[in-house]
Amino acid sequence: MTFFFDCRFIRVDHHDGISRFSAELFSAISKQTNVTALVNDVAQLNSLPNGTKHLLVNDPTNPWLELWLPRKLNQEGATVVFSPMQTMGSVGKKYRLILTLHDLIYYKHRKPPSSLSWPLRLAWRLFHLSFTPVRILLNRADAVVTISETTKGQIEANRLTRNSVHVVHNASSLARSEFVKTQPQSKNLIYMGSFMPYKNVEVLIESMAQLPDYTLTLCSKIEPGRKKQLLDGVAADVIQRIHFTNGLSESKYQEILDDGFALVTASKDEGFGIPVIEAMSRSVPVVISDLPIFREVAAKAGSYFDPESSKGFVEAVLQLEP
Repeated sequence: MTFFFDCRFIRVDHHDGISRFSAELFSAISKQTNVTALVNDVAQLNSLPNGTKHLLVNDPTNPWLELWLPRKLNQEGATVVFSPMQTMGSVGKKYRLILTLHDLIYYKHRKPPSSLSWPLRLAWRLFHLSFTPVRILLNRADAVVTISETTKGQIEANRLTRNSVHVVHNASSLARSEFVKTQPQSKNLIYMGSFMPYKNVEVLIESMAQLPDYTLTLCSKIEPGRKKQLLDGVAADVIQRIHFTNGLSESKYQEILDDGFALVTASKDEGFGIPVIEAMSRSVPVVISDLPIFREVAAKAGSYFDPESSKGFVEAVLQLEP
């Protein structure tokens, strides 16, 4: 078997969900069988095991070059190819192809990430106007992977593919805590995630006025305009208890988690919720939206609330007090 793994969605600055999924899954697979990484930037190899065999190919965001990728892989003798995305070129392939559809969030929330160029943002919106493009892509594959039973059910309910759908769960890359946390080290609430509208960070910030003994640390990178939007109208004494780190290292994130009262999110939709399992792996409570995916991921370990209710969030936090 000549196995190629698409590592082109690994970010070279910091991991997002798909980047981390790619790096961790490749590392796990490489311990089981010989596998070659497809990269479009050699810096992506820094996230993979030392000595990883690789093939330098096109940027996956270039649709013209992506059309020619199957021809190159045919020439390399590929027999199995795995991609952590659903958009990999497949026309003319002579190998077995496994594609991944992580979630269906952007069919409901079509605003693309602001980091993308305007042509890609336009393509993003057009792609998510209907299920037709993704149906075509998934049906050209030989198997489909997703990251949760929740998303698998949505794929099947919307009849997005005739192929079998397999669940490969995300996992925490943080070391598992060696002790059970019985007392919080602080009253710091921690948010890790983007600041896109569906993440509903506004509820977390609004609720801080009702939690005067607590602080809120938001750990992800944020654009100045979005930060200003979130803080507009918030009282000065509340703003003093809200801290934006604008990104941080994994070791610093673990330090903040270990010292925190709880990880919190008021997201209205979620693909999986890696921060939730990261917090649980460090024995940190999670106060989370009452969503099917969070029920799957956190089960009885979660403290749930209606993401439309600041009052519900406050009550869920206070119920954790010893």
